[in-house]
Amino acid sequence: MISNYIADKSFEKTDFRLVGLPSGEYEACRFIGCDFSECDFSNFLFTDCEFLDSNLSLVKLIFTGFRDVRFTGCKMIGLHFDQCNDFGLSFSFDKCVLDQSVFFRKKLKKSIFKNCQLKESDFSECDLSGSVFENCNLSGSIFDNTNLEMADFMSAYNFSIDPEQNKIKKARFSRQNIEGLLNKYNLLIDNKYSSK
Repeated sequence: MISNYIADKSFEKTDFRLVGLPSGEYEACRFIGCDFSECDFSNFLFTDCEFLDSNLSLVKLIFTGFRDVRFTGCKMIGLHFDQCNDFGLSFSFDKCVLDQSVFFRKKLKKSIFKNCQLKESDFSECDLSGSVFENCNLSGSIFDNTNLEMADFMSAYNFSIDPEQNKIKKARFSRQNIEGLLNKYNLLIDNKYSSK
C-alpha cells in the first residue's frame, strides 16, 4: 500500500542514505545530484520522473515501479531491474554507468540507452526489440535467448552476441562492430583490406 503521493517536486543534492526517501508514489519529480546508494525503493512508484547526476548504486528495487522515467548522468551499479514491477515498466538512460545490472526476463521494448557503460550486465531472456544502444560499452554483458529484433547496435561496442542464441532479425550493426556477432567462432578479423 502506497502511503505518500508526491508530485511536481524537485530534490537537489540530498543524501538520502542519511535521511531516507519517504516511501510512496512520485509523479513528475526531479532528483538532482542526490545519493540513494543502498537505499530501499521496494514498492515505490515513479511516474514521469527524472534522475540527474545521482548515485543509485545497489538500490533495492523489489516491486519498484518505473513508468516513463529518465536517468541522466547517474551511477547505477549492481541494480536488479529484474525485481521491478512489470506493469508499465519503461525508462531511458543517458550517460549512465549501469555495470553489473540485471534486466533478466524484462520486457523493455524500444528502450533507449545512450552513451552508457553496461559492463557485465545481464539481458538474458529480455525483450529488447526496437531498443537503441547508442555509443554504449557492453563489455561482458550477457545476451542469452534475448529478443533483439530491430534493435540498434550501430555505435555500440565491446558486445558479444551469439546469433544462434538470440533473435536478431533486422537488428542494426555497423561494419566496425560486426565482429561482436562472431566472437564464438574465434576468428581473426582484420579491418585492413588491400586489393591487388
